[in-house]
Amino acid sequence: MKHLRLVPILALVAAFAAACGGGSGAPKSVPSDAVAVVGGDTITKADFNQTLDQAKRSYTAQHKPFPKPGTATYGAVRSQIIQYLVERSEYTQKAKDLGVKVSDKDVSDRLDQIKQQYFGSATTPGAKPKTKAQIDKLYKQQLKAQGLTDKDVKDGIRAQLIREKISAKVTNDVKVSDSDAKKFYDDHKSQYQQPAQPESRDVRHILVKSHALALTVYNKLKAGGDFSKLALKYSIDPSKTTGGRLTVCKQKTASCPLKTVAPFEKVAFSLKTNEISKPVHTQFGWHVIQALGPVNPPKKASTIPFDQVKAAIKQQQLQQKKQDAYNKWWNDTKKDFAKKTKYQVGYKPQATQTTTTG
Repeated sequence: MKHLRLVPILALVAAFAAACGGGSGAPKSVPSDAVAVVGGDTITKADFNQTLDQAKRSYTAQHKPFPKPGTATYGAVRSQIIQYLVERSEYTQKAKDLGVKVSDKDVSDRLDQIKQQYFGSATTPGAKPKTKAQIDKLYKQQLKAQGLTDKDVKDGIRAQLIREKISAKVTNDVKVSDSDAKKFYDDHKSQYQQPAQPESRDVRHILVKSHALALTVYNKLKAGGDFSKLALKYSIDPSKTTGGRLTVCKQKTASCPLKTVAPFEKVAFSLKTNEISKPVHTQFGWHVIQALGPVNPPKKASTIPFDQVKAAIKQQQLQQKKQDAYNKWWNDTKKDFAKKTKYQVGYKPQATQTTTTG
């Protein structure tokens, strides 16, 4: 069974805490029962301990020893938890500022999609789709295996949806024009070259060890036998699983990698469409070949026209521009919150351990 990897483990733990206190300036102190103050929000020691306990349960469920206090690994886990809690607080506050909301229905709908993705697929071809009860059972089994609760998962999904909605909000005005796409196309024309295509043909074949067996196969085919079934039954070539189908080329290239040996090639390119050959001997054995279509003439190298790739270029550029815009927004947000964040003594993440506050 696939492991349940809904979102990173720290994004699955701890509920979103309601913002406590007010004011947007730098906090003067951190309460004794808190690990940090982030803008107008207080992250309590209870929040931290809840997240730490969940991480411990996850380790236990996976039969892994939890890092011992005082070790570098334990310090890294603590820092990761605190960084997660701080970022969670930052996102929660910015969501409120931007009018971003995530409903319980949003969370349930996303969870249903995830359950279907991980647990709804049939395990064998032709099997009936799993029922909702079966999917829920598998989901609960995986929760237990990872030391998670349904609430942990829903909280993680809520965090992910908030980030997605914030991203959509702050990148809503990002656009890519046709002229932007055309400039990219002109600057990167080497990416849009259609390589030369050698003469090629689609065929199918059945390869056997002896001439006598090849004649038997040939006669069965001429009598109306099913090519795919006979290939699966008799052929010793790996192509038998696809009915013996091959695209053969007169010259091996990156776009047409299969160039067959001379006797096979000569017959494959000389047959009429749908004609079945008599047994052909090569170093691999005896082949019975059928041409599936006409010979495809060679093509010279060419440049793919802009109109054929414009939509793909615009989509690629739009994704990149949105990512850049979101990264800039998040970096600016982090810098702003850094001025308004203070940590309790001993709780500042290792990566930014420069000052502490009481």
